Amino acid sequence: MNLIDPRARFSQPDGDGSVQVALDPRDRIGTAKVFAVYGKGGIGKSTTSSNLSAAFSKLGHRVLQIGCDPKHDSTFTLTKKLMPTVIDVLESVEFHSEELRPEDYMFEGYNGVMCVEAGGPPAGTGCGGYVVGQTVKLLKQHHLLDDTDVVIFDVLGDVVCGGFAAPLQHAERALVVAANDFDSIFAMNRIVAAIGAKAKNYNVRLAGVIANRSAATDEIDRFSHAIGMKRLAHFRDLDAIRRSRLKKCTLFEMDPSPEVIAAQEEYLRLAQMLWAGVDPIEAHPMKDRDIFDFLGYE
Repeated sequence: MNLIDPRARFSQPDGDGSVQVALDPRDRIGTAKVFAVYGKGGIGKSTTSSNLSAAFSKLGHRVLQIGCDPKHDSTFTLTKKLMPTVIDVLESVEFHSEELRPEDYMFEGYNGVMCVEAGGPPAGTGCGGYVVGQTVKLLKQHHLLDDTDVVIFDVLGDVVCGGFAAPLQHAERALVVAANDFDSIFAMNRIVAAIGAKAKNYNVRLAGVIANRSAATDEIDRFSHAIGMKRLAHFRDLDAIRRSRLKKCTLFEMDPSPEVIAAQEEYLRLAQMLWAGVDPIEAHPMKDRDIFDFLGYE
C-alpha cells in the first residue's frame, strides 16, 4: 500500500489560529504510555531520552524509542550505531510501505530497548510532522506497538512549527529538558506554550521539566514556580555522561562510581515516577518580553 496523501488523514482544525490539522483516530498509539521529550537544541534530549529508555527497561518494561530528528542520532547510545531512518528505507522501496519488514527500520538496543529513527525530509523540504505520522502508521501496520509498554519520542530542538509538534498528538505526557540558563529556559517557555496549544485538542499534558547539565537549579525552579510548573529530576553536568556519548553507550553501561550510580538512581526514580503517573500541569507561559525581563539582570 502506498503512503497516503497527508491531507487525507485529517478532519478538523488543531488549535486557535493553527494551520495544523487533527490526527486521524486510526493512527493513535494503543495502550502504551507515551512520552514526548522536548528542549533547546544541544541541551541533551537524546542522552536523557536514551538513559530514560534504559531505566524503563531496567524496571522490566518493553520500551520503544523514536528519534524525530533528520540527524538520526537519537538512539546510537542504545544501538551502538547510526541506524537508517524510516524515510531512508521508504525511499529505497519507492515509498511502497508494504515491501518493508520490521527489521528494515527497527533495531534492538541496550537491554531490549527497541529503536526507530523517523528521520526527516531533506533540508528545506517537506514536513517533519508528516514523517512522524508515517512512522507511527508503519509501526501500527506491522503491529509493533501491540507489545510495547512505553514509547518515548525524542524530538529535535525548539518547537519551530506544528510539524515537529506532531509527537504531542500521540503523547500522554510531555517532558521538557532544560539547563539552568537563559537560553534553554527561554526555549522551555515556548515549548510549554506549544504543549498548551496541543492540549486543547489532544490528550497530551505537561509533566514537568528535567534539569540537565546543571550544577544548580535555582533559575529553573524560580521560573517553574512563576508559571506553575514543577521540576521532575536533576542531572548534573557529569563528565561520565559526556564520555558515555563518546563510548556510544548508556549511563547504565559505564563503570560504576558514586556520581554515575547517583545519576543511574535518579533515572530509575524518574522512570518509576512516570510509570506510576504524574499529575498534569496547567502552566501559563510568559510573553517573550516578560520572560526576558524575568530572567535578566540589571
